[in-house]
Amino acid sequence: MTDRLAGKRAIVTGSGQGVGRGIALALAAEGAAVVVAGRTFEKVERTAGEIRAAGGEALAVRCDVSVPADVEALFEHTVPAFGGLDVLVNNAQSTPPNRRLQDVPFEDLELAFATGPIATFRCMQAAFPHLRERGGSVVNLGSNTAIIGAPMFGPYAMAKEAIRGLSRVAATEWGRFGIRVNVICPFGDSPAAVNFNEAHPDAAKAILRSTPLGRMGDCQQDVGRAVAALVSDDMSYLTGATLMLDGGMTIRP
Repeated sequence: MTDRLAGKRAIVTGSGQGVGRGIALALAAEGAAVVVAGRTFEKVERTAGEIRAAGGEALAVRCDVSVPADVEALFEHTVPAFGGLDVLVNNAQSTPPNRRLQDVPFEDLELAFATGPIATFRCMQAAFPHLRERGGSVVNLGSNTAIIGAPMFGPYAMAKEAIRGLSRVAATEWGRFGIRVNVICPFGDSPAAVNFNEAHPDAAKAILRSTPLGRMGDCQQDVGRAVAALVSDDMSYLTGATLMLDGGMTIRP
């Protein structure tokens, strides 16, 4: 445990596993108290338990960010009880099945947008009154699949680019309140990524060959610690940026 984020209060959505879990653990390791939020209480309670076992402060909250009442409860009841809010990480996002654009049903778009940019907007709007009290930082999740136009990821890529647009507008409008808004595009060893690698070993090897650092990022050590640095005072002059935490994947054609 360090004290770089001591006194900071953070919410990380979708933090029961994968990248969200890694971010929550890393923020806590730097001294932040973390609300671990997600759809499955058992998963977020497990993450919160890991934080508490390491000497940190954490609260597990069941929250489906696509449900307005859940978001309302998270920010109207949990945040005041937790002592305020300094950091919001919008990580939660459902991923529709991979399909060619011509085969995508509208329901896939609805799922991607409801759990992605719409949910991110809803959480940001609810967090704003708390963040403006003493300034703060928002980190939203984009994706390199959108940056490079990866095939089979149409609805997901559309949703992630909408989040980047939202983030830039928020950075412009909220800067005067001392609120910074940035985006990360991670390539982490989440359960979904590991499952993909196991199901498609040849494709996984090709992806790693096209990644200059030659490996997937560790969700806590590579992605989470970068987010901890991003929301700290060390990066207090950075806003409206997109940080590619992908081992250099997007610099290769």
